[in-house]
Amino acid sequence: MDPKTRGDASSRGTSETAPKKSRRGFLKQGAALVTGAASAGLAQKTSAQSLAGQPWERVYGAGFTGYGQPSRFEQPVMRHIGRPYGDLAPGSGATLAPIESLEGIITPSGLHNIRSHSGTPDIDPKEHQLLLHGLVQRPLKFSMEALWSYPMTSRIHFLECSGNSNRNLAPQPAQVPAGVLHGNIACSEWTGVPLRVLLEEAGLMPQAKWILAEGADSAHMSRSIPIEKALDDALIALYQNGERLRPQQGYPVRLLLPGWEGNMNVKWLRRLKLVEAPAMSYYEARTYAQILPGGKAWQFYFLQEVKSFITQPSPGLALKGPGFYEISGIAYSGNGRISKVMLSADGGASWAQAALQEPLLSKAFTRFRVPWNWNGAPAVLQSRAWDDQGNVQPTRAEIIAHRGVAARVPNVLGFPSQHFNGITSWAVDAKGEVRHVYA
Repeated sequence: MDPKTRGDASSRGTSETAPKKSRRGFLKQGAALVTGAASAGLAQKTSAQSLAGQPWERVYGAGFTGYGQPSRFEQPVMRHIGRPYGDLAPGSGATLAPIESLEGIITPSGLHNIRSHSGTPDIDPKEHQLLLHGLVQRPLKFSMEALWSYPMTSRIHFLECSGNSNRNLAPQPAQVPAGVLHGNIACSEWTGVPLRVLLEEAGLMPQAKWILAEGADSAHMSRSIPIEKALDDALIALYQNGERLRPQQGYPVRLLLPGWEGNMNVKWLRRLKLVEAPAMSYYEARTYAQILPGGKAWQFYFLQEVKSFITQPSPGLALKGPGFYEISGIAYSGNGRISKVMLSADGGASWAQAALQEPLLSKAFTRFRVPWNWNGAPAVLQSRAWDDQGNVQPTRAEIIAHRGVAARVPNVLGFPSQHFNGITSWAVDAKGEVRHVYA
């Protein structure tokens, strides 16, 4: 990174005070990365032996399978499984996406994070129905065959648990892979019926201001949703990444509220009740109501704010020695599109602007990249994101000052605060080992 590029941006201002690095400079630096990689031996010259090919290239390959599987050499890429209740409740808790091993912006369905309070129900779609009732003119009941017959739309959106990344509030930095720290999140293409279509069909009464969404799991998970969100971009999701929802993601039908905390995206959706006021259901009044430093409950705050973190390099992915590397990670905002990501290799003393990989989508992952010539000296890597609404990712200290680290009821991962979107720091030592630090 260019140590001459400096900036100091407020975490809550709308101005962008961190200076931009020129695109021409990035292209030159990228060219240096390619040239440097070749000179460092990462790219090798061709030879007669390499042109001849390998023995397996002359062996007839395997046949077809009904459902494709990853290469046998990639089997270690799996989710990080947390079992906070052990054998007592094996389906309760969280399973985290291995974001340190993924690229691009789409999370494979089989590696999508899972958050569940009572395990995954086994639902026969022929028996499942979605009830739309309450303050509507025409209460409706939809079979799955009926929902699958509606005109559908597809959108790419992230889905993040509100407790994601709250290990950053522990007294000491957790020395875990990036997926264990930040992996309660994923980004998929979701296909389904806009909720607005069903609400218009049922006919909203004027006094209908909220919706109680309830799932068919044994906990009957339910959350209250403002009618404004329901009429905006809410989706009755039926497909994920081109195929029917998987059971752990809410099969046969789930609610999708782009940019809002994961728990509100009710899985195994069984009913939507139009009501005048929030229902104050068990989970929204207990688990997802954080107590702020002044003693007040921070309730009905749904937005997943602007955020970024570096996935490569990260803890467990050591550098192999001085040379050229690409720093890469993901950024996203529940408010809209990512407009800028800045990278620092010296703990925030200087910054360089990262390249944003297209497409730049609203309420979806944005992959950022920057070439880095590591000289072997200790470094502290950080990323900081801006969205197109002028929101800026705060520091860890700013989060703690405004929201504290404690709440009335701890969550299953042991650190109770919700909505942590502060800057994460990775320290690289002279050996290339990467550790989580507070900077």
